[in-house]
Amino acid sequence: MNETDHDGGESGIRLSKRVAAEAACSRREAELLIENGAVRVDGEPVLLPQARVRADQRIEIEAGARPVPVGPVTLLLHKPAGLAIEQARRLLGPAKYHAPERAGLRFLPRHVAGQRFMTPIEEEASGLLVYTQEWRVERRLTEDAALLEHELMVDVGGPVGPDQLARLNEGPAHVSISQQAEGHTGLRFALKGPQPGDVPQQCHAAGLQVLAMRRLRIGRVGLSGLLEGQWRYLLPHERF
Repeated sequence: MNETDHDGGESGIRLSKRVAAEAACSRREAELLIENGAVRVDGEPVLLPQARVRADQRIEIEAGARPVPVGPVTLLLHKPAGLAIEQARRLLGPAKYHAPERAGLRFLPRHVAGQRFMTPIEEEASGLLVYTQEWRVERRLTEDAALLEHELMVDVGGPVGPDQLARLNEGPAHVSISQQAEGHTGLRFALKGPQPGDVPQQCHAAGLQVLAMRRLRIGRVGLSGLLEGQWRYLLPHERF
């Protein structure tokens, strides 16, 4: 075997052991420093405590970094149209992270692990999805789901007449025309606690064919400039 033993060898030693020695801290504290992205090996961040390093590799520990557990986070994703929910989860990685509005919070693998998907939507639709590790957000999106207003933009084929608009507003949704163009009409739906299929069924009952759907907002939280396929963190001041 070409595996190293606990003292090191050809494959090096565990990064956590090396960091513990250089920072004069416990192995657990070293693991937390690594998991928080505070450790670089030869100038590159390494996030796995079990990674192997050689004796000749340079270890840097971020000044002022604290060995604290990685806290739970909530992620907001702009799902592209036609993408299945299980495929959408794969976008939650550093390549699609829209970071500007939360400078200082670096992406960590633990931010994705164990995320619970909270906001069903039609596969053919695009728009806001919510994933969370936070119990308060999960409780809000489950216990108060029927009270949270969703805002959707729905394109339907052809013009929408007064009778059709009146029929759309007979249900629980408040529906208004946001745009009219040749061949299609843009409708704004605002309704509480919708389930996948509700809006298409409502449009079908009014004699309208849905061409496209996009969820803009859930409660008081919106897409906030996210492009399709991008995600961001829920900010500390944001509440659904």
